[in-house]
Amino acid sequence: MALLDFLKKKKEAEKAKEKKPAKASDAKKETVETAPAAAKAKAGKEGFSYDAIKQPHISEKGSYLAEASQYIFEVAERSNKQEIKKSVEGIYGVDVLSVNIIKIPAKKRRLGKTEGFRKAYTKAIVKIKDGQKIEIL
Repeated sequence: MALLDFLKKKKEAEKAKEKKPAKASDAKKETVETAPAAAKAKAGKEGFSYDAIKQPHISEKGSYLAEASQYIFEVAERSNKQEIKKSVEGIYGVDVLSVNIIKIPAKKRRLGKTEGFRKAYTKAIVKIKDGQKIEIL
């Protein structure tokens, strides 16, 4: 039954844990295989997410702000300031001082008789430490 497959996998994992490797070389292989899993678990808590930042928002205002160590990014709707800060620090390797979030509403657009809306989006203005730079273009 598909509903109880997770129990079978759990039992198999417990059995594999109880078995000890016969050779020392097998023990080394086992530690190498488990190391990435431990790194992933650690990264999940302290790491950063690429999902928070969609793309840099390139505009005339953005180029003026870049001279003042501020950069504009389009971000996910539900991401918060802490997530955006971690993402920018992790992706670009800079120190973020502050994050400001702006929600741009959907705007009515028209093409002949057809009416519709331009999508709403959220952007973030990120201020970084003086002397640091992000190469967007």
